[in-house]
Amino acid sequence: MGLKEIRERLAAAETKAGRAPGSVILIAVSKVQPIERVEAVLETGHRIFGENRVQEAAGKWPALMERYPGVELHLIGPLQSNKTRQAVDLFDAIHSVDRIKLAHRLADHAQERGACPDLFIQVNTGEEPQKAGVLPGEADAFVAECRALDLPVRGLMCIPPVDEPPTPHFALLAQIAARNGLTGLSMGMSDDFEEAIALGATHVRVGSAIFGARAYG
Repeated sequence: MGLKEIRERLAAAETKAGRAPGSVILIAVSKVQPIERVEAVLETGHRIFGENRVQEAAGKWPALMERYPGVELHLIGPLQSNKTRQAVDLFDAIHSVDRIKLAHRLADHAQERGACPDLFIQVNTGEEPQKAGVLPGEADAFVAECRALDLPVRGLMCIPPVDEPPTPHFALLAQIAARNGLTGLSMGMSDDFEEAIALGATHVRVGSAIFGARAYG
């Protein structure tokens, strides 16, 4: 499919939803992709990328950032508390804040550093026991706790259950964000980003549709 077609589909979805052109940020999810595929996308001028693991990003991106100025890096996977300092140094945004211990660690490191990445709180909209994220009924209180720590909470993130239509989950996330005065909505992936844009997504996370199938192993 490739980046050009995804950009065209994203622009069409913005228009259809009555959104301003360029109002949705496309995060190219480069986790476990061969470096040559990542470089090919960088060569097109795209600069916003998403990674799932701190260690993988730390091994890949510092050298690429030297060669390609202006890269904006988003952590979209789970963040272990012991990787918080490294994440605060490396990423421009973290989309997976999901527990108060992690929020405290982020606040401590941000205080030391004098700066903090933009933060998105992950909400487990499907209330799936195996999935990370704050439960919907606890999201308002968690947003308040993070704000009390002076953390820059920009929005919410969700990953809908794979076996359910995504739109009710996108709508729920948008409702929670609206009542908490949050404008950022990180939702929508390769298969459903157009539906997410229709329901207010500000950040969509697209990997395989840009890079091709992931190369595990």
